Amino acid sequence: MAVFLNGIAQLEYDRDKPLPDHQAVYLEKMDTRMDAGILVGEETVEQPDVNQRAQFVAANLLHAIRSDDESMAAALCSYLANRLPDLKQVKFEENEGDVSIELIFDEDYRKQVPVQFTPLH
Repeated sequence: MAVFLNGIAQLEYDRDKPLPDHQAVYLEKMDTRMDAGILVGEETVEQPDVNQRAQFVAANLLHAIRSDDESMAAALCSYLANRLPDLKQVKFEENEGDVSIELIFDEDYRKQVPVQFTPLH
């Protein structure tokens, strides 16, 4: 799974690596806190469903990326990858202060490969 901001890969999550016990416990605590309700915009959602939780976590992931909070970004990325096993990409697009969040389930992520150009003589 990969996370993109304006088309540039920010994070990659390898589901083949087992989740350490302490991280699994942290994800359970995140779910417990969200069970008490989440704030979406100006509205409190009392019993968020999986999709609402994913959108909430994704919004917080964007904030963590923007503020260079690597450990929080990693935890939030782990949450999305583990709670949504079919999720392949999270795409954030910023345009003049507006942000769109897209969760993609049907398009596999391919690593970005740098291309070397040689000058023509």
